[in-house]
Amino acid sequence: MATNTKNRILEAFGAMLERMPFEKITVTALIKECGIGRNTFYYHYEDIYDLLDDWLARCLGWNGVDACRDWKDNLKHLLFQCRANKNKVYHVFNSVSRDRMERYALTSNNDLIEQYVAGIAGGGNVSADKLKAITDLFRWTIIGFFLRYLWNDMKDDVDKAVDDFAPLVETFIGSALTAKRQ
Repeated sequence: MATNTKNRILEAFGAMLERMPFEKITVTALIKECGIGRNTFYYHYEDIYDLLDDWLARCLGWNGVDACRDWKDNLKHLLFQCRANKNKVYHVFNSVSRDRMERYALTSNNDLIEQYVAGIAGGGNVSADKLKAITDLFRWTIIGFFLRYLWNDMKDDVDKAVDDFAPLVETFIGSALTAKRQ
């Protein structure tokens, strides 16, 4: 029953996001839309931002990301999911709380990025600080790519854009891992 209620909340929230910006959605309006009580909402979510985080994870599909898949495939998956939920994504992105969308894109793939960089390093003689710096730069490069995609109204050819972008990133990571400090 709790899963069903949580799904109803998520569906109502998604329907509201389709119609209006995130900052216009209130818990009061949401519970009215899905026909539940205030306590029921707070049983499942700490606040509206907790719900937003859950919606981003579920509806943009990062919860279903396969860690065994290549980072490029995961990035393509995220971009296609954003396009499939375009109005909703822009209602979050263009709202007061757009930092949530940016933070989600930045942090949702932390483990995958760290595993990827560590895999390229292959247990070589690379310090933990250097690995962290390269991982952080890769993470910020991905968020920049993601933001450009949103700024371009999601019109980019996702496959081509990621396939053109990937060799640059991979070459940089490889070079950064082998570069000696001057």
